[in-house]
Amino acid sequence: MSEPWIEARFEEGVVVTTVQDVLNWARQSSIWPMTFGLACCAIEMMATGASRFDLDRFGAGAFRASPRQADLMIVAGTVTYKMASRVRRLYEQMPDPKFVIAMGACTIGGGPYFEYGYHVVKGVDLVVPVDVYVPGCPPRPEALLEGVMRLQDKIKGQRIGRRPGRNGASWWQRLFGRGAKVQDELPLAHNTGFVRVDDVQLVFDHQKHKPAAKGKEAKE
Repeated sequence: MSEPWIEARFEEGVVVTTVQDVLNWARQSSIWPMTFGLACCAIEMMATGASRFDLDRFGAGAFRASPRQADLMIVAGTVTYKMASRVRRLYEQMPDPKFVIAMGACTIGGGPYFEYGYHVVKGVDLVVPVDVYVPGCPPRPEALLEGVMRLQDKIKGQRIGRRPGRNGASWWQRLFGRGAKVQDELPLAHNTGFVRVDDVQLVFDHQKHKPAAKGKEAKE
């Protein structure tokens, strides 16, 4: 036999994969955000969904007007205590699996209202669980696109399998029992510029107050 037995057994267009990878691929390619904005960061979110940046090429451009049809909440803007209960209610109305992106400094930690803003929640993660943080005041549309891609990486690493049941159970309980869930894989983002601090040479030329040179003392 000149050719291996597996040659030409599969026709063109056939892809062999797992159910887990197909589900993750479908989820990360059809993220439906909720039409939801709180403050000035929502303007940048609107620009991200417009034709120039084209959020729809990532499969995330179908903004839904109902939380029951959305699986992504982009919290764009300042979250006040009066609005926090509404944000939580909208989050609970979203079907599982659902994800949250915190967009902007005010959303992440209160921003300029952190010290004296008695009416501002110091981080939306106190209200709803956050998957991806997008810092900035306000973040540019490219930053939000980066956050969406990081969320896609997180969805890609989700695992739906469960480990076998306990050892003391019968064979059918070990086979059909619901054991502990397999831990999700969270790969390091490949295009965020991640570097080790030890490998970076600190630069002080751009600072107004430069550190004093070793061996020299101030005259005053």
